[in-house]
Amino acid sequence: MKKFNLEKYINKTKRLVLKIFKKIGLYLKTNLLVEIFVIVNLINGVMLRHFTVKNIFDIKPLLGDLTILITVGAFAHLFKSKNQIKYLFSWSIVFSLVCFINCVYYSNYISFASFSMLTTATELTGYTDAVIQNILEFKDFIFFIVPFVLLFFHFQLKKKDYYTKVSKIEKKKKRLFSELGVALITLGMFVTHLTSTDLSRLNKQWNRQSIVMEFGIYIYQANDAVSLIKTKVNTMFGYDEAAKTFREYYSTKEKSSDNKYTNIFEGKNVLVIHGESIQGFTMNLRFNGEELTPNVNKLAHEGIYFNNFYAEESTGTSSDSEFTFASGLMPASNGTVFMNYFNRDYVTIQKLLKEKGYYVFSMHGNNGSAWNRDIMHKHLGYDRFYSKKDYEIDEEIGLGLADKSFFRQSIEKIEGISAEHDKWYGLLLMLTNHTPFSDINDHSTYSVNIKGEDGTEYSYLEGTKMGNYLKSVHYADEAIGELMTSLEEKGMLDNTIIVLYGDHDAKLKRSEFEKLITSEYYDSLLIDPTKRMDVIDDYTYELNRKVPFIIWSKDKINTDYVGTFDKVMGMIDVSPTLENMLGTYNPYALGHDIFSTDENVIVFPSGNWMTNKLYYNSSKKEYRQLESDTSISMDYINHYSEYAEEVINLSNGIIDYDLIRKVKEGDVQLNIVQ
Repeated sequence: MKKFNLEKYINKTKRLVLKIFKKIGLYLKTNLLVEIFVIVNLINGVMLRHFTVKNIFDIKPLLGDLTILITVGAFAHLFKSKNQIKYLFSWSIVFSLVCFINCVYYSNYISFASFSMLTTATELTGYTDAVIQNILEFKDFIFFIVPFVLLFFHFQLKKKDYYTKVSKIEKKKKRLFSELGVALITLGMFVTHLTSTDLSRLNKQWNRQSIVMEFGIYIYQANDAVSLIKTKVNTMFGYDEAAKTFREYYSTKEKSSDNKYTNIFEGKNVLVIHGESIQGFTMNLRFNGEELTPNVNKLAHEGIYFNNFYAEESTGTSSDSEFTFASGLMPASNGTVFMNYFNRDYVTIQKLLKEKGYYVFSMHGNNGSAWNRDIMHKHLGYDRFYSKKDYEIDEEIGLGLADKSFFRQSIEKIEGISAEHDKWYGLLLMLTNHTPFSDINDHSTYSVNIKGEDGTEYSYLEGTKMGNYLKSVHYADEAIGELMTSLEEKGMLDNTIIVLYGDHDAKLKRSEFEKLITSEYYDSLLIDPTKRMDVIDDYTYELNRKVPFIIWSKDKINTDYVGTFDKVMGMIDVSPTLENMLGTYNPYALGHDIFSTDENVIVFPSGNWMTNKLYYNSSKKEYRQLESDTSISMDYINHYSEYAEEVINLSNGIIDYDLIRKVKEGDVQLNIVQ
């Protein structure tokens, strides 16, 4: 038997290891441009997460970004060494754009951008000032350093005749497959860290924050592109599952029980005011004793006021709110309903009231093509959409016709409608209080300066975005006040209910709120000091995004029907609540009649949800408790987390596959309570 020679074995192993390291060293030395490409774009991905979700030290998104970058970099070996820079530079621009767009988008919408947004890019026409003044920051442009860093190293390598030396020893195909092998190893390491929940969210794509936190920005954006393609060919994917979920949900859904608000407004005219960017916190401010929003406050005091109301909008912002208000469905997770799914069949409050003999119209001082309204409003059930072409543009502020002129001219049109039709439903879409709020100083005398006891004026908000926004809100409030006065003078309030809602928050950055609340004068601005904001962290910022929702009727003032209601409510709940009051019913609405539910839950398009007890962040799997004397169980959290996912998936299925039309055409059999 041959004797084992340990020393010989050790020496052989050393030589083998040395040979491997030598090969690795040679490979690294002769592949510098690809390595630099991977490193600098990886840094961009980390910076993006630093500016947004803050999890820069998590291994999962780092491995996800690395897998994508190594894979893309590997295909540079299909080109000659000296030509690889063109390929890698082009991809660096693409990756820098991905980081730039998502950083800008997150700063303003606390979410990540989608390829489906490209279909709405035309809606930025006329919004250039808003983008420049209210959105872009210096930090957003840092990502574009990467392509130039790559160019710098390229010229340094070229100066040292690097490419000539490399071309003599480079084996392109071998290197391509070697790097793809490394990418597979990285992918394997990455996959081992994933959970079934992570994969489910990647497939559904609606929880964008969570996907970026777990997968990194590059996998998120690649997956988003795939999701967009799936929406274009959605009849090939997922229809059976969506139809099954649809049938199961609505076959067991029960109609809400009647309550004291049932039919109280049946047969009355309805005038809905879409309050552009009016945020709830503004109703608690006054400057030098003068309320910022006296007219909205008066409506809230005299009407039914929901002070914990949230818009639930997504990328479609105002158009999402219009859609959800009308249909009782969630906004689309991919794209926007107004732009991408306008040709579906929806049951809406407008259509239901038309069946009861109402004439239904909408009015807006902007171009009819904005957000595809001239087409979408027909699909929602409006008989007539009055747009910019129907008005004399005698005063412009920001994006179009000033609200005061818009209301003044609209009343004349409504008078004509009222003379011809016994019952009507109208929507007035406000416009002036739209970001960037920079034009307001030429049209408002309201001062956000604070006068001291000695008469000295302190102007810590003057000239800031927050200051301009507050002035703009006051102008919008004045316009609403003039509208109400004119309606009263013309006797049009006797048989008309007024519905006012804020379409979404102002999209102001956290730093603007910090300017407001950190001032020594902040307490003097508050009407109700118990509603002061002490700090603006992630949760208080989200909770502060509430908007007003008011239902006002002249004949219900000083009755037991009116008051302030603290129960949380979302835009998805408006349809069933208002329809119950008007004596009609939408069986497909996913929200609740707020007066027939013991505990309501708001589901946000991100997958976050909220009850009066807590606000839950589904990406971080953590919550902010809102009632300190209430214990929260995991069963409670799991129940509403599952419910939130169900609502989002169900709504997406209805929108994607046009399931309501399928029921009407008999393709989907459904027994539903009417």
